[in-house]
Amino acid sequence: MPVPMLDLKRQYQPLHLELLAAVEHVLQTQQFILGEQVAAFEQAAARQLGVVHALGCSSGTDALWLALAAAGIGEGAAVVTTPFSFFASASAILRAGATAVLADIDPATFNLSPVAVEAVLDGPQGKDVRAILPVHLYGQCADWTAFWYLGKERGLKLIEDAAQAWGAEWGGVKAGALGDIAAFSFYPTKNLSAAGDAGMVATQSDELAERAKMLRQHGMRRRYHHDEIGWNTRMDGFQGAILSVKLRYIDGWNHARRAVARRYHALFHAAGMAEAGPYPVHGVVLPHEVAGSRHVWHQYVIRTSRRDALRAFLAERKIGSEIYYPVPLHMQDALKSLGYAEGSFPEAERAAREVLALPIFPEIREDEQQTVVNAIAEFLS
Repeated sequence: MPVPMLDLKRQYQPLHLELLAAVEHVLQTQQFILGEQVAAFEQAAARQLGVVHALGCSSGTDALWLALAAAGIGEGAAVVTTPFSFFASASAILRAGATAVLADIDPATFNLSPVAVEAVLDGPQGKDVRAILPVHLYGQCADWTAFWYLGKERGLKLIEDAAQAWGAEWGGVKAGALGDIAAFSFYPTKNLSAAGDAGMVATQSDELAERAKMLRQHGMRRRYHHDEIGWNTRMDGFQGAILSVKLRYIDGWNHARRAVARRYHALFHAAGMAEAGPYPVHGVVLPHEVAGSRHVWHQYVIRTSRRDALRAFLAERKIGSEIYYPVPLHMQDALKSLGYAEGSFPEAERAAREVLALPIFPEIREDEQQTVVNAIAEFLS
């Protein structure tokens, strides 16, 4: 039985009348850029996140750039982030005119390691660092307690890459409300997804919000009066309307994802394949939720020593899987100028060889999950 990595049609079917009505309203009002639908979404999103300001923009990548630029991160500044993330985590830093400095990951969570960051800050690269940009990878917050102390002690801005983490929490505080400013993505595969590209900047700071709002419209505070060079990163009305509908359901969808993750855990343990880790030997190392956090399971990522062969085996059986991410950022051709070589970040490099994301979405059935686990058991037998 084929099992898709993701099936957005299952989400769309029960919502299609609401979504069509929302899109029709945009057509009727002709508010295609920003407008009342985007404003309504921003207000509802801010309430859900527990922040004062939420500003819609055109993509998660633009949200990262807006967050950095609003925080005053530019030429002469360095930002510490992870080598194990999507390309935008580093490219947004470079686009802002700053220098991207990398630190290795924690092997259990795949998130940026506070210990590794502290070592960077104490080293020769640390003198220019003005901000830390942890990524809440796969839907679980980075160790914010440790990063909060680092930021406070060193006088650094904390910028959240929360692209995969809508609804995640650390110590009861939502992702997006933890740092000085945060960036979200609503790419169609995300837990909270648009019908195309869209993103959001969130912050408690009036000053940062005002600056981000100005920068997303070519540096305008007043129409046709440009205070500085910004960019065109506005959210369109259709995405605001669609996201307003989906925002009402996201808590339920995240709850369902948590149930799916628990079922995977139980099935793998029942099959006798689960290993303690953090590194795999003969079976698979399962992802886990860190104490004090609330994981929203954007991805369910296992570790296995024969990852590529397993993925090919699953593909033959029409079972979806994905690798997030096969090439660490410091080994990307476009980022050679950062000056790192293979071997610079052994944890990230090993993770890139071993991680495999399995099908997970709120509507996946238990029998489909059983099919996935049975196929992996067959491969490992």
